[in-house]
Amino acid sequence: MQNSGPDKKNTKIYVVGNKPVVELLRDDPARVDFVAFRKGRHDKQLDEVFELCRAHNVPFKSVSAKDLDFMYRGNHQGIAARCAALSYTPLDELLETASEAPLPLIVILDQVQDTGNVGVLARTLYALGGAGLVVCQHHGAYLGSGAVRSSAGALNKLPVAKVGNLANAMKDCVNYDFTVYGARMGGDSMDIYTAELETPAVLVLGNEEKGIRPGVAKYCHHNLHVPFLRDFDSLNVAQAGAILVSEFAKRLA
Repeated sequence: MQNSGPDKKNTKIYVVGNKPVVELLRDDPARVDFVAFRKGRHDKQLDEVFELCRAHNVPFKSVSAKDLDFMYRGNHQGIAARCAALSYTPLDELLETASEAPLPLIVILDQVQDTGNVGVLARTLYALGGAGLVVCQHHGAYLGSGAVRSSAGALNKLPVAKVGNLANAMKDCVNYDFTVYGARMGGDSMDIYTAELETPAVLVLGNEEKGIRPGVAKYCHHNLHVPFLRDFDSLNVAQAGAILVSEFAKRLA
């Protein structure tokens, strides 16, 4: 049974039914956020789902029949996989092809959680020729149809990698000889308007409230900030990211 569709608010996408969920986990597991199954269900088909989830590090959980019905209104056969509205690119592939982009810059989002911010950043990065985006598998924004809409479709055109361990991803970026910049204030932070910028590069943008985590920040070669000419608290991550990305693009113009 090939059943798939959005939830009631049309912001989340679900693939439902035994066979479609198994095929999705086999063919495109990186696209799956989690698999929910009806509490109390025990059968061989579900065991196969568990095996695939464990093999690909996909979370799975039991939920009540009522919760499953709320997720998907229709015949779900007791199982539903919530998935993103786009397919992901392997990180190593993104790193290998980044130099071919008009702007060889990858933006990494460290637990940025607002789908609107992700969409705006993707839109800016794609328009200015950026190489791609890296997002967290856990504690990041859900890249469903709402994020795609806010990106004006850019998320379906821009390579996006999803990683489970961002610190390991940062190590990979360094090993591929990318210069890594973190968007954060500090004594050693450079003014984006006067800083010398190198490419290929990675720009790390932090969570809306907590910023870049220390375990991620330690892999940054340099820190950048947008200087304020008036006393003001901060810009949101999409605004700051757009300014920073545009400065990288300006240097290559």
